[in-house]
Amino acid sequence: MVRFNPKRQRFVALALVGVHSCLLAWGAYRQSPTYNEVAHLVAGISYWQFGQFDVYRVDPPLTRLVAALPVLAAKPTTDWKSFREHPGARPEFHLGKDFVAANGERSLWLYAIARWACIPFSWLGAWICYRWAQELYGLRGAFLALALWCFEPNILAHAQLVTPDLGATALGLTASYCFWRWLKTPTWAWTLIVGGVLGLAELTKFTWLILFALWPVLWTVWRLSDLQARTERRHWFREAAQLGVAFLLAIYVINLGYAFEGSFQPLNKFQFVSNAFTGTEMADDHRTKQHVSNRFVGSRLGALLVPFPSDYVIGVDLQKKDLENFSQKSYLRGEFRDHGWWYFYLYCLSIKTPIGLWVLLSLGRFTAAFVRPERRPHTVRDTLALLAPGAAVLFLVSSQTAFTIHFRYVLPLLPFLFIWASRSAALPPIHRRFYSLAMEATITWLIASSLWIYPHSLSYFNEVVGGPNNGANHVLDSNIDWGQDLLFLRDWVKDHTEARPINLAYSGYFNPIDVGIEYQFPNALLLGNGIPGKTISLEPAWYAISVNLLRGMKSPMPTADGNWNALSTSAAADFRTLRPIGRAGYSIYLFHVPQ
Repeated sequence: MVRFNPKRQRFVALALVGVHSCLLAWGAYRQSPTYNEVAHLVAGISYWQFGQFDVYRVDPPLTRLVAALPVLAAKPTTDWKSFREHPGARPEFHLGKDFVAANGERSLWLYAIARWACIPFSWLGAWICYRWAQELYGLRGAFLALALWCFEPNILAHAQLVTPDLGATALGLTASYCFWRWLKTPTWAWTLIVGGVLGLAELTKFTWLILFALWPVLWTVWRLSDLQARTERRHWFREAAQLGVAFLLAIYVINLGYAFEGSFQPLNKFQFVSNAFTGTEMADDHRTKQHVSNRFVGSRLGALLVPFPSDYVIGVDLQKKDLENFSQKSYLRGEFRDHGWWYFYLYCLSIKTPIGLWVLLSLGRFTAAFVRPERRPHTVRDTLALLAPGAAVLFLVSSQTAFTIHFRYVLPLLPFLFIWASRSAALPPIHRRFYSLAMEATITWLIASSLWIYPHSLSYFNEVVGGPNNGANHVLDSNIDWGQDLLFLRDWVKDHTEARPINLAYSGYFNPIDVGIEYQFPNALLLGNGIPGKTISLEPAWYAISVNLLRGMKSPMPTADGNWNALSTSAAADFRTLRPIGRAGYSIYLFHVPQ
């Protein structure tokens, strides 16, 4: 096992974070804007320009505000003609498409600098992993947790994007760490820190609203397990007051993040669209007909003043509507269906994270078996405080089975696993030499497995399922094909003049010609309504097909007439029988049908 000189630990830590930052910066430059990023950036620009938060309400605005700052300094061209305002409106994707069209190839640079602005979120996550692991498991554990954060492929994938997933992961981890420190030392200073950081975490994703329910439970369990404090009533009253102040401060930070826009409105003044808040069932075709009402009108709760900004409340409602009535089918292991699977995220954890992580978790259990409880630097309470937030996130998203598509929804779970796995860095009293070799081999395997497919970390799958080449056999969408490989396709087309203009069926939201790709849509027979049994023959040509479309998903890319199409069933089946001549990244497959 490598021995760290305490005097050099800062240099080693900075070196790891430096390599991590270089990987993120290069990946952010080389990847094309993903499906959601097209909308996230333009939403952030709208916040700064208009001082309103009515675009992309389904997520809080913090990461978009940060990403938009350097882009505003670059003075981009904006086009707001597609903005619409009505209950349930989601104009952000059309606005994003218009933004890319208005800026052309320059938009690639704008998205790159927006991504770079979000890298500090990853620095924060790295530091908290290091700090928390050091306090629990010592210096060796700190470096192991830091290395896991810096090289784990899912962290690399999302830390280089203008999406809230990594920001929510880092700030949720930070809030949980501060809360744990407050549990150990319940001072007013830590109370204020906990409240401020919790508010920032709530400004990244609605997922962390669960902490308002989880923390009182954890605090109660923590205090009940303390025999000395259990009978001292003054401790209970003081800490209950501190927790209440922390929650009030968090709510203040949320309002501050929205500039107090629409705060403290009566509950009966909102126009809701979800079943949960309207009290009515959505129409069958929820995309064209919606019930807009408020179940609290006429009730005693209707006069209640909501201590959150109006767009925050509406965002929760829109998110709930998506969970209730989502138009896209869920996919798992070759099967599409109208609802999801409760075990979807557990399955994704098993195939989308490196095997080395699970080996480290197992080695940590082996180490713990040889260390007497009184000699362990942590307690059961510490472990509970560490694992409960991630477990709560996993339980929350797994309970929403209207659709199960995106593994990124449980990204906040990963750093808690990193820290827990870092306990394996402690050497057991027996088999020390063998254990050290096993640890070094496992860490090397994990890092090599991740870097082997870099910069295509978004398409990472572990060796159990055969890597990213077989990933589409298991899951689709943002797990493998989120529109991120368009620039690699552009490079391929530039090198193969004989393939121009290429027949492209791309799973993305904007027109590829806006980023310099000369292309044409495949023959009209290829793009159809997916009628089962429809027989066609592939015309001789060069084709680039997104793996989502090969597997039967509908493309968000609009055709010339403005419709959204998918490969016909028979066309997709025919392409799957062909051997690709190459690929752009791991998400766009290249075919040549000869004369």
